[in-house]
Amino acid sequence: MCGVAGFVDFRPNNEASLKETAQLMADRMLYRGPDAGGTWADPDFGLGFGHRRLSIVDLTEAGSQPMVSNCGRYVICYNGEVYNAGQLRNELVREGIDFRGTSDTEAILEGCAKWGIEPTSRRMIGMFVFALWDRKDRTCHLVRDRLGIKPLFWQQSGQLITFASELKGLAAHPSWKPEIDNDSVAAYLRFGYVPAPRCIYRGVRKVRPGTILTIRQGVEPRESVYWSLEKVVAAAKKNKYRGSEAEAEEELTALIRDSVGMRMIADVPLGAFLSGGIDSSTVVALMQEQSMNPIKTFSIGFNESTYDEAPFAKSVAKHLGTDHHELYVTPKEARDVIPLLPEMYDEPLSDSSQIATYLVSRLAREHLTVALSGDGGDEVFCGYGRYFHARNLMKYPTSVPQFLRHGASHILRAMPDAFFRGVEAVVPSSLRPNRFSHRIRQVADLLAADEDKIYLSMMSLWHEPENLVPGAVEPPNLHLDQHVHSVVPDFTERMQYIDTLAYLPNDILTKVDRASMAVSLEARVPLLDHRIVEFAWRLPSSFRVRDGGGKWILRQVLGRYVPSELFERPKMGFGVPIGDWLNGPLREWGENLLSVEALTSRGLFNPEPIRAIWEKHQNTQEDWQYPLWTVLSLQAWLEHNS
Repeated sequence: MCGVAGFVDFRPNNEASLKETAQLMADRMLYRGPDAGGTWADPDFGLGFGHRRLSIVDLTEAGSQPMVSNCGRYVICYNGEVYNAGQLRNELVREGIDFRGTSDTEAILEGCAKWGIEPTSRRMIGMFVFALWDRKDRTCHLVRDRLGIKPLFWQQSGQLITFASELKGLAAHPSWKPEIDNDSVAAYLRFGYVPAPRCIYRGVRKVRPGTILTIRQGVEPRESVYWSLEKVVAAAKKNKYRGSEAEAEEELTALIRDSVGMRMIADVPLGAFLSGGIDSSTVVALMQEQSMNPIKTFSIGFNESTYDEAPFAKSVAKHLGTDHHELYVTPKEARDVIPLLPEMYDEPLSDSSQIATYLVSRLAREHLTVALSGDGGDEVFCGYGRYFHARNLMKYPTSVPQFLRHGASHILRAMPDAFFRGVEAVVPSSLRPNRFSHRIRQVADLLAADEDKIYLSMMSLWHEPENLVPGAVEPPNLHLDQHVHSVVPDFTERMQYIDTLAYLPNDILTKVDRASMAVSLEARVPLLDHRIVEFAWRLPSSFRVRDGGGKWILRQVLGRYVPSELFERPKMGFGVPIGDWLNGPLREWGENLLSVEALTSRGLFNPEPIRAIWEKHQNTQEDWQYPLWTVLSLQAWLEHNS
């Protein structure tokens, strides 16, 4: 895993200054690649590439970057892992290509030289971003993997285009003049992340997943799509899976086994995160099956039982025979991570599980350099409980008169949180969803919503973010995009589709990438192998959703290795008790960031709705941690980056 940075300035430049600037940009992301670094420049076209290397495969100088192709025409600057690089290399050798080493970088580079950029990208299995300079055509291509596992930002200013794995890299270029985009702030306040291709800064963009961005002098940068979920869904409709449940289970097991096996290739120590849930347990089970030695697994625990998954992970690890490591984190240790977040996440992200993700990454890095993760299973196999809550709620608008729905919504909204806490205390745990009072508030909002807004409401942290950011115009989002409805008519599948395009890359994968890279740990996600994604969309919905829950077929796969009683339990998530902390040890910190003076100091916020929620959280039993954490994360980020 690495960090890439560079620029194309179509005005002639001095080669020395090009390399110096490229190195500055790359070195700002030193933690992404602490093992080595390199630069390359083309002064005739003002191009500079900078690279930081975290050595995983081919630790020799033969894997160093930036790398020039055998023919001399192409130069690559690459971040990621391509797991079928050996297969690509063998094909290229048969076609007469000589290789200097065994790195996947060289396989990608020579593939692009022989087959072309788009055909090579289609052949690649893995997570990657890369910049490829074509010296003959004077063209730079920026390429991102299919699901958006690895990040790539870019910015255009006249004839200058800069790019980097993180915003820190862009900020190191002398041209950097950041300006907060208020419209992106509004989008962030709704979702807790800035949806791609937008960025928190005006004029900065993210390369879209599955896309090649082509930069050529005299023309606007052009996007071409080499893989899209829309095409996957369309192809799945035409080629639905016709086999039996047993056959599908067998095929999926083989696919996951192959995906996991590919991601176990490394010349450095390797292990896995293990929460004890379905996704990570499946990954670890298929790792252990393919290993002669116990796999190293890692989990963290909390003394607060609501947030503690460590006992479940320990039981699964014991059954599978892994070399298990766990760390129980004190509240102070977890809170000590909070000041690190604005530097770690150079674009604001409001997902409190980023704290736990960082802590488990830090624990794993003490023992290894690569860790496999179960991320993506919920989106691919329909695992989120909200899919089923939303689907059930969708039934009511057509069966209950509007005035009754609006009346019920008003009553529920008026109830104090103490009432819901009382109800929660008497509801059996098997029937009680996590974050009970929060779910009730969602029900209140959804009863008054139209069908198209149900899932948007469930995913919204602030329902009217434009009220918080005067003058902002919230960008359009996928939840209300009628084209999405035509692509995926089924409501449950549409929620999966939207999450795969938005929540997964912008929240989950961003969280994992930044937290793991902050400690120079490479995180691999085998359930997001595009072959598994494509197979899952071909399956009948009953193979994913059954008996009121999701992941049916993935449960069958895991059941081959682990008794169901070890993983059949309510989903917990991976959070920390932010709400309690904001009423206790973080109260002063929160008050400082959410004071009227702090909220108005940059002319960004209307403080009244934010202060009202903060005071409710402090002075009543109502829990408003999620919208508050969104503003607090942004305020802390703004303070750090001012």
